Amino acid sequence: MTELTWDGKYKDGKKVSPVRIALPFQTIETVNEKRKAGLQADIFAAAANQAAQESGWKNRLIWGDKKYVLPSLLPEFAGKVNLIYIDPPFDTGANFSFTATIPNYDGSDDERLDHGTGEGLSFTKQPSVIEQKAYRDTWGRGLDSYLQWFYETALLLRELPAEDGSIYVHLDWHVGHYAKAVLDEVFGYENFQNEIVWKRATSGSSKARAKKFGADHDVLYYYTKGTKWIFNKTYAEYPEKEIEKRFRQRDEKGHYKDAELATYSQETFERLKNENRLIVTSGGKYRYKIYLDEIEGVLVDSIWTDIPIVNSQADERENYATQKPEALLERIIRASSNENDLILDCFCGSGTTAATAEKLGRRWITCDLGRFAIHTARKRLLSNPKVKPFEVQNLGKYERQAWMQAEFDLPEQRANVEAAYRNFILDLYHASPLAGYAWLHGAKAGRLVHVGSVDAPVSPGDVKALVLEFWKVAGKEKDMKTNGIDILAWNFAFELNEMASQFAAENKVDLKFKKIPREVLEKKAVEQGDIRFFELASLGVEAKVSNRQNHELTLTLENFIVPPDEVPDDVQGKISHWSQWVDYWGVDWNYRDDTFHNEWQSYRTKQDPKLELKVSHLYEETGTYQVVVKVIDILGNDTTKLISIEI
Repeated sequence: MTELTWDGKYKDGKKVSPVRIALPFQTIETVNEKRKAGLQADIFAAAANQAAQESGWKNRLIWGDKKYVLPSLLPEFAGKVNLIYIDPPFDTGANFSFTATIPNYDGSDDERLDHGTGEGLSFTKQPSVIEQKAYRDTWGRGLDSYLQWFYETALLLRELPAEDGSIYVHLDWHVGHYAKAVLDEVFGYENFQNEIVWKRATSGSSKARAKKFGADHDVLYYYTKGTKWIFNKTYAEYPEKEIEKRFRQRDEKGHYKDAELATYSQETFERLKNENRLIVTSGGKYRYKIYLDEIEGVLVDSIWTDIPIVNSQADERENYATQKPEALLERIIRASSNENDLILDCFCGSGTTAATAEKLGRRWITCDLGRFAIHTARKRLLSNPKVKPFEVQNLGKYERQAWMQAEFDLPEQRANVEAAYRNFILDLYHASPLAGYAWLHGAKAGRLVHVGSVDAPVSPGDVKALVLEFWKVAGKEKDMKTNGIDILAWNFAFELNEMASQFAAENKVDLKFKKIPREVLEKKAVEQGDIRFFELASLGVEAKVSNRQNHELTLTLENFIVPPDEVPDDVQGKISHWSQWVDYWGVDWNYRDDTFHNEWQSYRTKQDPKLELKVSHLYEETGTYQVVVKVIDILGNDTTKLISIEI
């Protein structure tokens, strides 16, 4: 068999296979789903909820690395995906940076209903360490590492299509010809159907100056699973020049062309005559008119010149350099799937595939490594007023458990895996271990340190136990001068900040909550010393209840303090009001210690940068309700707050 090889494809005479650890998904948020009791719903949301409940299906927006996400999808979806579209990176200059925008502050009064006008100040957010690591894994050894990365991805994707399924891989001249050879090996040369050429750009001055022909097209490689597959013939509108050429005649009904009436019944003849569609030639033969609006269009072939790139003023524009137009995805989805079929895209980006699939009545799964991409896709989907409820998922604690078992459940330390894990985190935080205590695990620069579990969030009960043990340590360790506790954790309980701060103040202990970054799971990030622990943002919300005539709750965002670690100094100086940090916020009006249900939201868009900072809600029944508020800042980070309300 003819085969493309590269450095890294084989090890010890065997092909290197992708990681195949299947982990359960954690649903961290359900978007646009109204709970059954005590809540109002608009007509579109109600209909969407009913359809979703009847089918038992919710679309999925997954935050995570596809090398872990794809193996985790296989147990449920192997052989069940009707269409896969991927737009993987194919240019070594591509990276994970994105443009963040600080909205202008409009100087609103205390009502604070519409802070933010215009485009504001934009700045480039550099990739996170985890994104940098993904970039190094892909391009670290140049073409060799890219091909191995692409090969392992293709191997996992091969198992997902249904028997009538297909896959489109979107590339360009950088690596397309190499990737084609990999796809032939993985999916089978006999299953290759088309190389589609998409002319995405027009000639420009920079191309005129270049000493080569302008590179103005991408290619899409189209493969199928087996011998029978879904394909719906696709038509494009006739271009003006084609209309002038083929439908050059016109009457009161519009443009038409004529064709010979060769064989016909008397009934057909009379109908055409009555419709004034018959033409008698000088030789006495009959021809008939075929109007332009009766023709489906031009049958689309493998050269696509009629779909432009997304221009800077388009409504669908999301400021992603590699964003693809919805028209392109619409053509692919219509051609290779039917209504309610399942579409997969494991390079979500700005969410074009999911947004288009949603509009066309298809089910979808999409994932991305970047937190900001997930946030962008969430907002884009919500801009569709008829969007069905969907879930935001990750691999969460299950990924951490698998990592912990692989890293620390070793023969030499099996007796105390937890201690080995805690010492590892303490070392990354540059803290010294502290023995003999249940809750306090280390010390750094005059502060004690607690390391949270991989399984559960730090709770208010944990904080109380920490503070009590803090005073025991202060009394026992006479030579230790300490003024507070740094609490390192993967997750924190919703209500922790406010309660813990109050309890700590009463007990004269300074608490700092710092998140253990996901980069800890990556060996290369650890080896290069790229780990940073950022403090949690702080959210202030005012809640007022009116019980006189209607059981109404009004929430107002009062403050939002973001740690400055990730924002350049010159950008921080441009912030004149805390609300400029807020890009999005949502509310779960009746949280029940399960998934956060995003039942109402306000967010900024390019078309409407204003943000509502106050919202009211009517409850149908009296009782005690738990309300959760989630805020997402301009960098895509989320902060939550739980409020207990008596109605």
